[in-house]
Amino acid sequence: MDALFEFCGVAALKHHWTTLLASAFACSVIVQLSQLVSASLFPETYPKLMGSKRLNWDVHVVSTVHAITIVVLATPLLWNETLLQDRIFGYDFHAGQVYAVACGYFLWDTLHSVRHVKDFGIGFVFHGFCSFSVFIFSFRPFLQYYGSVFLMFELSTPFLNIHWFMDKLGMTGSAYQLVNGIVLLSVFFSARIVFGLYMSYQTYLSVMPVIALVPWHLIVIYSAANVVLNSLNLFWFYKMIESLMKRFKPSKKTRSSSTPVSEVSELKSKREQ
Repeated sequence: MDALFEFCGVAALKHHWTTLLASAFACSVIVQLSQLVSASLFPETYPKLMGSKRLNWDVHVVSTVHAITIVVLATPLLWNETLLQDRIFGYDFHAGQVYAVACGYFLWDTLHSVRHVKDFGIGFVFHGFCSFSVFIFSFRPFLQYYGSVFLMFELSTPFLNIHWFMDKLGMTGSAYQLVNGIVLLSVFFSARIVFGLYMSYQTYLSVMPVIALVPWHLIVIYSAANVVLNSLNLFWFYKMIESLMKRFKPSKKTRSSSTPVSEVSELKSKREQ
């Protein structure tokens, strides 16, 4: 296994591959638990969901659990002394474990999307694979410090998913959903737009002095991923604001059962990133 990881350019993965597989397996277990628990907690809603709609519910549950878990695990890395000393090529075992958990989720997400590509489309396969590809190279090691920075994007995921669940539970337009929507927009803007763009610039400043040491394929992968992700974050935030403004305009038409932020949720992904 060590030789294989060396050949693939992810040498440090030899210390973390079991965690990665365990994380992927845990995601499958959470799906099964969701099917049992959701039916008991929401007997008027979950059993009535059919096919891809029920599957989508379970995926949102996995997404929420992963987002909360990964933010809790990744936050200490922002002050990790080893990684702060070398933000580009530094390696820390705890950081490796965190990225193994994240990669396990993205691996599960990719395989799950492939299996249900007819229900969710090829876009989710691409999303999962690209996310996996970006974080798997942290085991080179490469950008282990900044990886924790961009995992902070997941701060907005639980609120996005809660908004989605509220729609399915008939809480559309409620005061609870309004409060959650305000928090969602605030966290999304702070974590993904302000913090995200600022740290993208800081990553650029850190990489440039040592760019000659970085393989060209990593430069291409990470540069493209950074531009696409930040562009998508700006687009999604714009759609949220646009939809909210439309919602609060006086209208004689019956309000749709799907709220504006939920429309963005469906546009964005079945579980966010």
